[in-house]
Amino acid sequence: QLQLVESGGGLVQPGGSLRLSCAASGFTFNDYYIGWFRQAPGKEREGVSCVSPNGGSTNYADSVKARYTISRDNAKNTVYLQMNSLKPEDTAVYYCAATSRTYYCSGYPYDYDYWGQGTQVTVSS
Repeated sequence: QLQLVESGGGLVQPGGSLRLSCAASGFTFNDYYIGWFRQAPGKEREGVSCVSPNGGSTNYADSVKARYTISRDNAKNTVYLQMNSLKPEDTAVYYCAATSRTYYCSGYPYDYDYWGQGTQVTVSS
């Protein structure tokens, strides 16, 4: 059974850091693009970052560039999202998602077939 499980969320002060993890099982992990998305209350789900199957290609939303770093360890079937210099507007539920239907890193939720349950990130003093 295909499964994605996020972890690492929590409460952090502005300017702080968190590292999210997305652990995958039940599918050939290194065949899939993995994306991170977030959804704040009352807002649509938005793409944050994506990594290609071999980790060689990544992209980021403008709002997180230079602050977030995505990486993957295919030996551990895990993708990471290192988040630095966090701001209150980064507060959201963060989801990881997987797709093998695209040949590029997509920031659109409809391009992804499999989703985790989400992890809450709250940035507040």
